[in-house]
Amino acid sequence: MGFVKVRQLGLECGATRNNGNMDLSGAIITEHAADQLAKRGLSEDTIRRVLAAPQQTLPVRAGRVVVQSIDGNYLIRVFVDIDRTPPEVVTAYRSSKIDKYWSNE
Repeated sequence: MGFVKVRQLGLECGATRNNGNMDLSGAIITEHAADQLAKRGLSEDTIRRVLAAPQQTLPVRAGRVVVQSIDGNYLIRVFVDIDRTPPEVVTAYRSSKIDKYWSNE
């Protein structure tokens, strides 16, 4: 299962919870996100792998998190709105700037 720890920002979220963990594996991919994935050459399978087992989950703002994982020389970043049921993938991209986005906290 894809459970991740995330600091909550005071909102209920549509992700499944288990002992404070959040399951984003059931998130839907919005039309906008699907368009962006196609333009950026990212597969839905890659995004689903990151959602199921992210290496990091960081808050973006109330109701939105970014889940990310390193894949080879790239960081895959997936932005998810968690303030709805089911959670929605808003966009995703691949970056070579791992040091810029990786949190050491």
